[in-house]
Amino acid sequence: MDCYDKSVQETLDLFGSDENAGLTSLQVAQNRERYGVNAFTKAKQKSLLRRIVEAATEPMLLLLLLAWLITMVVNIVREVQAPGSGDFFEVVGIVFAVGISVALTVIMEGRSAKAFAELNKIKESVDVKVVRGGVVQYARVHDLVAGDIVFLESGNKVPADGRLLSSQSLACDESSLTGESMPVEKSALAVLSAEAPVAERVNCVYSGCFVTAGTGKMVVTGVGDDTQFGLIAREIQTEKEGSTPLQEKMARLGKTITVIGAFAAGLIFLIQLIILLAMGNASFETVSEVFIASIVLIVAAVPEGLPTIVAISLSINIARMARQNALVKKMIACETIGCINVICSDKTGTLTENRMTVVAAYAEGKLFGAGEFCSQPVLINCCVNSTADLFEGENGLSFVGNPTECALLVNVSKCGLNYRTVRANAEVCRLFPFSSEEKNMTSAVRSEQGYTIYSKGSPEKILSLCSISAGERKRICEEIAKQQNNACRVLAFAHKAAAELPENRDEAERDLIFDGFASITDPLRAEVFDAVRTCRSAGIEVKMLTGDNIMTASAIARELDLLDEEHIAVEAAALEKMTDEEFSAVLPKIAVIARSTPLLKMRVVKELKAKGNVVAVTGDGINDAPALKNADVGVAMGISGTEVSKEASDIVLLDDSFSTIATTVKWGRGIYENFKRFIRFQLTVNVSSFLMVFCSVIIGLFVADFAMPFTALELLWINIIMDGPPALTLGLEPLGDNLMQNKPTARNESIVSAQSLRRIVINGVLISAVCLCQHLFNFLGVPNAGENELLMSSVVFTLFVLFQLFNAFNCRELGKRSIFKNLLKNRLMLVAFVITFALQVIITQFGGLFFDTVPLDWLTWLKIIGSAFGIVVVNELVKWIERLFAKRKKS
Repeated sequence: MDCYDKSVQETLDLFGSDENAGLTSLQVAQNRERYGVNAFTKAKQKSLLRRIVEAATEPMLLLLLLAWLITMVVNIVREVQAPGSGDFFEVVGIVFAVGISVALTVIMEGRSAKAFAELNKIKESVDVKVVRGGVVQYARVHDLVAGDIVFLESGNKVPADGRLLSSQSLACDESSLTGESMPVEKSALAVLSAEAPVAERVNCVYSGCFVTAGTGKMVVTGVGDDTQFGLIAREIQTEKEGSTPLQEKMARLGKTITVIGAFAAGLIFLIQLIILLAMGNASFETVSEVFIASIVLIVAAVPEGLPTIVAISLSINIARMARQNALVKKMIACETIGCINVICSDKTGTLTENRMTVVAAYAEGKLFGAGEFCSQPVLINCCVNSTADLFEGENGLSFVGNPTECALLVNVSKCGLNYRTVRANAEVCRLFPFSSEEKNMTSAVRSEQGYTIYSKGSPEKILSLCSISAGERKRICEEIAKQQNNACRVLAFAHKAAAELPENRDEAERDLIFDGFASITDPLRAEVFDAVRTCRSAGIEVKMLTGDNIMTASAIARELDLLDEEHIAVEAAALEKMTDEEFSAVLPKIAVIARSTPLLKMRVVKELKAKGNVVAVTGDGINDAPALKNADVGVAMGISGTEVSKEASDIVLLDDSFSTIATTVKWGRGIYENFKRFIRFQLTVNVSSFLMVFCSVIIGLFVADFAMPFTALELLWINIIMDGPPALTLGLEPLGDNLMQNKPTARNESIVSAQSLRRIVINGVLISAVCLCQHLFNFLGVPNAGENELLMSSVVFTLFVLFQLFNAFNCRELGKRSIFKNLLKNRLMLVAFVITFALQVIITQFGGLFFDTVPLDWLTWLKIIGSAFGIVVVNELVKWIERLFAKRKKS
């Protein structure tokens, strides 16, 4: 529980603790029983069976399972009526397709989960200094209980939520919890109102945050699940609701296929039934036979290989995206990221480096860049009037202590001075520490003439201690205002010489000489500018949701060109008071929300999704986790991100680079386009197969002994063509150059566009019409085909397969471009075409024992190849006409 609105004594009384003696052993046990342990309740891991069930209940797989059930029943009835007539190849094929799809989904997501677990190894518990039973001792973090008295020092990670009992110049980095980039100054004496937000509770410290300066003592008020950290962790453990845009589109496609197939099956059954009744041939046997023939139409309409190809394509692309520093935890997310049209991004640690940096310095009436300022008094002030330190580790330079002081030390090094050497040679005789009341820090250092007094702090405080002219003061204040408007924190410096060591602070800080100031900020990542521009050119809106104040947030947004006449920056408090209708109306205009809270971020995400947007959220802090969980795609930072944010995400960036998001969007768009390619291919095969079955049934009513021209094994081979290498290689088409110039795919847009549907119908009708005409009229002039049923069947079978193979090339181009421009780019598809073509030749020429085919002469082969290639010619002609009309319309 939070006790920010209670006094120190009220808080101690609440937990039965004593400021000096802490808890007794008995009280520790009682409070552990009453308030819980200092550990999070882990979410129950999904069992293998549950993961399999979830993977098997995707919309298209449910449709396949329905088709499998129908097919099983039909063939069992056939087998009962006429032993040996049951055809179970289709039954086995559907089970195989479902099995592969489910297995790939479970295996690939399992691998990503293992990689994520490796990335997110839980660190060993550390010891913290506490007082129990009047004895100061060390205790393990997970052994802390509510009411424990804990000592805090600079560099400590706060082990639990607590109310401060005392504080000396205490400051905490709460960026992971609140998004506030600057350290927050703490004060144990403050008593706040009940409405104070987390970011303003200066008398409390929170689990997971870091002490950057000073010392303090706290009483633990919340452990484990009851901490602010734990509340958010518990929030994201609930199941993610809703479905991704691809899942929604596949569900709609599945329903459409079912409705069309069922309508056609009902129509053909009705036609056959009417004819049977009119001819007086209606009986149980004949009616059941036509019913089974009608059901076969539904099976023919179902693209059973589609979920398998989707799963294989996503699996391969997960591995590819990992090489681009994006770890995909949820398989479907690697496609969904390509459909996003809004990115809600945290600022600190995501857009910025989360490392304070000196960007400018003012001295002697001039403004200098970082590393250019070499005023000796200021540089020595930074070195000796500081308690911070720098540490060079395996992962680069680490800050130890106050981030602002660390930034000053880095700048000293850039100016060519070794701060350790200066500090070692300086004898600090007296130190007056920084405090929230004093707003500055002053040190007295021994010198040859006596002592030198150095002071640094807020510009208002330092200027008040210096004797300078009104004109000079005005110029300095104007420069400071400019820097503050650019989201910079300003620290001013002053010094003086003293013959004797000052007795008190007032004496030390009297009549100082103003030396200048330094501008410090959390800079934007170098790659962010280009990445944001790329996203905007791709039609993706970027919204910044930050815990920083409105001035800092607006300055950063202006640097990124997020603010203009149509886009504004607002504070969270203004939005939280709005009704849902008011919030919905103003949200499209908002580009920046300052002082954002976790709940508000989540509200923004849900409202954007309700408006039909596909939303990605990026973040690295605890405060980002609820929004990450509720977004269509949650993207967490792998290096600087907290465990909670990474747990809530769908994709983890292994390099923490915002530019990697733009790369993943490009990959996602490429994957989606590839889906459209092989869906067009598979649906064309299904439409042509469906029309062949439908027309064969109709023709069989009027032409005696007319039957389907394919045997069961030939149909199985056609299914392999549909679901095998040609379709898979379409799913691996290289990324196009113009992907990031296109607009995002709308959430409600069909995965089969009007243009694709037109091509599918034209090609499906063309293939089935040519094959049926050959079967009926032998227009290719194959010798003896009319008398030899096996020969005609072999010709039609081969013609149908080659039609599909050549049509695969048509499906590579979704627009109006010719297929010959990029013909050689997907070499894997060319290899698949050659291999599949060779196998078709072998089956036709030498597979008669299994496929009931007969060898064809070379002239017949040339005729078949020429006819099948006609589908390419027809498509190129149609696209040429479309380009011509588009050109005329444009001119």
